[in-house]
Amino acid sequence: MFEMELKTLEDTKEIAVRLAKKIKPGDVVCLVGDLGAGKTTFTQMLCEALGTDEYVTSPSFSIMNSYTGVLDGKAISIYHFDVYRISDPDEMDEIGFDDYLFGKGISIVEWATKVEEHIPKNAIWIELKLTLWGTRMISSSGLEMGDEMR
Repeated sequence: MFEMELKTLEDTKEIAVRLAKKIKPGDVVCLVGDLGAGKTTFTQMLCEALGTDEYVTSPSFSIMNSYTGVLDGKAISIYHFDVYRISDPDEMDEIGFDDYLFGKGISIVEWATKVEEHIPKNAIWIELKLTLWGTRMISSSGLEMGDEMR
């Protein structure tokens, strides 16, 4: 587990780039934090670090957006979920959520605690928090980030 203060967007981008170098096909990245904490911004930067040139937006109303990235020189599907508006985790069955989570692409799930029963045990969990000083704190578990993340 690691924790770091993000003082600038460049700090956020640096963490996203480092995470992109460590994730692999089939990984699930779970993002949690209050409204405005930076979940979508982090997702945009992670997708950019994974080589997507598509415009990344929050799928607040559509539940999922998909993008194509590059991992180890090969195209990879990136599935971006925003489950903020989900009131019952079983609603996710209607879109085949588990097929994405247990597939060969990379899944990024904003508000993941709302559908935690679907999330694989080996998921990467990232929490973003706003601080009183206008910066953000990021913490992660589920992936050994090592000292280079500090």
